[in-house]
Amino acid sequence: MQDGMTIGRLAKAAGVNVETIRYYQRRGLLAEPSKPAGGHRRYAARILTQLAFIRRAQQLGFSLEEVKRLLQLADGKGGAETRSMAQRKCDVLDIRVEEINAMRKKLKALIAASLKAGARGADPIIAALSMEE
Repeated sequence: MQDGMTIGRLAKAAGVNVETIRYYQRRGLLAEPSKPAGGHRRYAARILTQLAFIRRAQQLGFSLEEVKRLLQLADGKGGAETRSMAQRKCDVLDIRVEEINAMRKKLKALIAASLKAGARGADPIIAALSMEE
């Protein structure tokens, strides 16, 4: 019996689509094993670990290019660069949180104005969305 998993079994074990694995290979995030004559490619267990790493990194907001670099730094020797990447990602998230909070505040004000207006005249929400800036 051969060691490793077929791409279908790997995809199932990782909870991703086969095409996701192929896409990651084309993007250079995962190595594609050689195909034996008349056989199927076999993926080592470490590829399953790499897939989990990619998914967790994406959940934290890292782009695939950033994930590719993080995979290169996974040997533990790039702590300063890894921290720098994480800090930049955190800074971007801080800005997004501020933007979302501002949108939330604006929506709450519009909802309050809409409740106050009741059925009289144009709804403040629609009016605000219709305004040109």
